[in-house]
Amino acid sequence: MRHLGTGWSRFVERHPVPVFTLPSVAAVTLLMAFPVAYTLYMSVHSWYASSVTSPHFIGLENFRRAFVEDDRFRNALWLTVYFTALATALQLVLGVSLALVLNRPFRGKGLVRSVFLLPMVATPVAIALVWMMMYNPTLGVMNYLVGLVGLGPYRWVSNAAIVVPALAVVDTWEWTPLITLITLAGLATLPIEPYESALIDGASSAQMFWRITLPLLRPTIIVALLFRAIDCLKTFDIIYVMTQGGPGFASETLNVYTFQVGLFYFHIGYASSLLVILFALVLGVSLLLIKVRRGAW
Repeated sequence: MRHLGTGWSRFVERHPVPVFTLPSVAAVTLLMAFPVAYTLYMSVHSWYASSVTSPHFIGLENFRRAFVEDDRFRNALWLTVYFTALATALQLVLGVSLALVLNRPFRGKGLVRSVFLLPMVATPVAIALVWMMMYNPTLGVMNYLVGLVGLGPYRWVSNAAIVVPALAVVDTWEWTPLITLITLAGLATLPIEPYESALIDGASSAQMFWRITLPLLRPTIIVALLFRAIDCLKTFDIIYVMTQGGPGFASETLNVYTFQVGLFYFHIGYASSLLVILFALVLGVSLLLIKVRRGAW
């Protein structure tokens, strides 16, 4: 027994890194691998959580049903892409523009930057509740603001035609500071030599922006776009709190629909297949943006 303890002590002394890191690596790997493996397993089975029978293997039937028979899934897939494209486009334009403004020297610059980043600190549920009050058709401030320019009043989250843009505005308000923050970091790393050469050649500010700043910022902007695109594809909290996918199914994105199928209809097998499709969508968009960042396109 004493010989065994001595041998283990020598082994630990000779190999401290694998001995002390292997348990945590194994635990983290298991925590990450099991949900993924179980979701993949359930995606090819038919099983209701309320059923007393075991899962029944059906192959790719869940995926065929989603793309061929389920109109609600196709609507959710389109709304997911629509919401993501609209929100990321708004955030990209506003975020980069604000970063260019905040990058200039002015008094109180640090304070303005700190205040500007506050929306990211608030919880999405609290933000959704505040915007529900702002979108109120009779008491909300949004109808008052658009009324100043002769528009409205609108039923922001109960009108199927404008509910997705209304939700995209909320997401834009919360997450535009993230793109601004990343762009500001990118602006701080730009070399000064190209600008000095451009000034000597008589280039205007607009020419320097389009020919120097924007191309040099391209990798940084793509990274910011990648973060926001992934997050927008998975957005759940704001949409569920404000509309629960309504009116009707007008704002039911893929994440919200999967939640309804899994936790309201208890069809765990079909919900798992929807999660696999959502994962494939997120992975595809990520790979596409990474390819763009590397300059392949």
